[in-house]
Amino acid sequence: MSTTVEKAYVTARPVNPAGLPTAYEHGGRLTAEGTTVDPILVEIVQGTLASVEMEVETAIGRTSRSPMIRDAHDFRAGIHDRQLRKLTGRSYSALVHPVARDFPLAEMAEGDVFFHNDVYESEGGIGHLPDLCVTVPVFHDGEVVAFVQAFGHHDDIGGGCPGSMPSGATSVYEEGLAVPPIKLWDKGVPNKAALRIMTRNSRMPDSLAADLDAECSACLMGARRLSELFARYGRDHIEAAFDAILDATTETYRREILAKIPDGTYVWEDYAEHDGVDAPMLHTQRITLTKVSDAPADPENGRPAGPRLIIDFTGTAPQAKGPINHCGDYVGGNFLKKWLAPILRNLADTPERMAELDVNEGIVPLIEMRFPEKGTLLTPIHPGPTNARTFVILRLLGVLAGVVAKAVDGRMPADQETIRYTGVYGHDRDGNDYLMREVLGGGSGGRYYADGEDTIHVVPDSRNLPTEFTEGRFPLLVERLGLAVDSGGAGRYRGGLGYEKHIRMLKDAHFMSIADRSILACWGLKGGKAGAPFHVTIDPGGPEERDVDALADAEPIRAGQVVRIRTTGGGGWGDPLDRPYDEVERDLRWGKVSVDGARTAYGAVARLDGDGVHIDAAASDALRAEIRSAQREEPFFDRGPGYARLAGDGSNANEFDWI
Repeated sequence: MSTTVEKAYVTARPVNPAGLPTAYEHGGRLTAEGTTVDPILVEIVQGTLASVEMEVETAIGRTSRSPMIRDAHDFRAGIHDRQLRKLTGRSYSALVHPVARDFPLAEMAEGDVFFHNDVYESEGGIGHLPDLCVTVPVFHDGEVVAFVQAFGHHDDIGGGCPGSMPSGATSVYEEGLAVPPIKLWDKGVPNKAALRIMTRNSRMPDSLAADLDAECSACLMGARRLSELFARYGRDHIEAAFDAILDATTETYRREILAKIPDGTYVWEDYAEHDGVDAPMLHTQRITLTKVSDAPADPENGRPAGPRLIIDFTGTAPQAKGPINHCGDYVGGNFLKKWLAPILRNLADTPERMAELDVNEGIVPLIEMRFPEKGTLLTPIHPGPTNARTFVILRLLGVLAGVVAKAVDGRMPADQETIRYTGVYGHDRDGNDYLMREVLGGGSGGRYYADGEDTIHVVPDSRNLPTEFTEGRFPLLVERLGLAVDSGGAGRYRGGLGYEKHIRMLKDAHFMSIADRSILACWGLKGGKAGAPFHVTIDPGGPEERDVDALADAEPIRAGQVVRIRTTGGGGWGDPLDRPYDEVERDLRWGKVSVDGARTAYGAVARLDGDGVHIDAAASDALRAEIRSAQREEPFFDRGPGYARLAGDGSNANEFDWI
């Protein structure tokens, strides 16, 4: 093979949006165009990268201490080359860019570990301060050849409330300790002063220290594994394989995914409903999607000639007072490109093929992002708060799905909102402080070929906390954990169901929630109906029954009271009156749909007898005919009843909801 190395193009500008110098190269090829490499070696390298990434994550999961990392698995690992390109595609990851920006690669040494969590100095890779990131350089013959990185959501990094996610924050200073890129380990020696500062600022110092030690050690182990790979096959061969892996992704998405989107321009928008400070309102997130098949090459930005998607966020709402902002406008939106790209996999020919498609740096050249001026939800100005930025980045997944659905006649899933933070905190049986926080999933949207999935989590491999663990460690009982009946949006293909969880407190405590979609709902598509929204009730059926706002820091719960949590259901796809009776009957038997729900949502009349539940086909045919006769033309998207409440004019759709 040729060993000629092409000089990487430079995309850096003198100053980035955070006002920091960006005199570093990134994003370029490691070998010259046309370099050949043994395809068997490419498979070996790709498999090794996946294996090392999984080994790093397994080590973190087994040696960390906090519930969020060890039990909920809210963390990710990633492997990047020396041009800072993400090589692995099983999950999203943070970015190496801020480390390379502040620490020249030539000055790094084996055993170094870099750390950061500063949202505004992370180049868009860190969304809120509880996400702590460690980065370890990989060496071969004394030079940096790659990076192993891990970042995860930690229990507490200080700030105005336990968990470091104050729902009413108006500046990032209220959200916890912000650390710009630092060298946490120097040639294998931990920086004890920095560790002491971080743990001193945390309400959970022991678990924070243990989690950081687990992450640093796991990434150092991963770096050794990759060094062995370079030693075995040689740098030229490995770097040629890196380029081949990313080139294959670029070509696959160009041929199998972008080709499915007709040339043209499409517009759609969706909303966050509240920011924790102002009254509920529509915080707009808009995408104007342009598909161009014959775009010219742009060597300065690494974009090849051919198909390209242009994602323009113009029309996005102004920066919120509360903590729902996300710093997306860094290094050309590099993080957001890789965060949003999994939505495009839904255009694959089959679900099986969709599952085979990785999202690595190879998708970056196919997407151009255009951001509005500073001062919007996606371009916040320091020190704007960001701890609930999930309200923006999760919504953007749905906005991209919606705008693509307009382009492809609905051959995309309906909406989902599959992450929110809930928890309780107080004093345990021994009088010690505790925090039990959980990332509960919800239902995914119905698809043009199948129902949505129940209770999924958008964070890969994450999970709800085991009941045995929470009951053994915290003063509470989990009295129910199951599916929220009727929560999935009705449709020819039903939306997936959310959770229903009942927690009885054994001691006085406080409940916390960082959640959206409590007024608005996950939208239905092409005749499908919106799913049920998020809903929390304390003391249901009791003398102090009350609903809790979806953004809450310290809602009191008395010993003996129950908190009932119902998470969102996914939107439905297609007309629910087209759903076959046998599928409605199956949902009734499985307890996913109630008898009343079957009648009102599906026009299916159920009867109960000794053999169970059955659909009366004749009565159902008559009911469906009656419902159809009263129907009017409906928009392409169904937003649910909450939209009219916030729209101001009582409308149930906006101008972009129609085809």
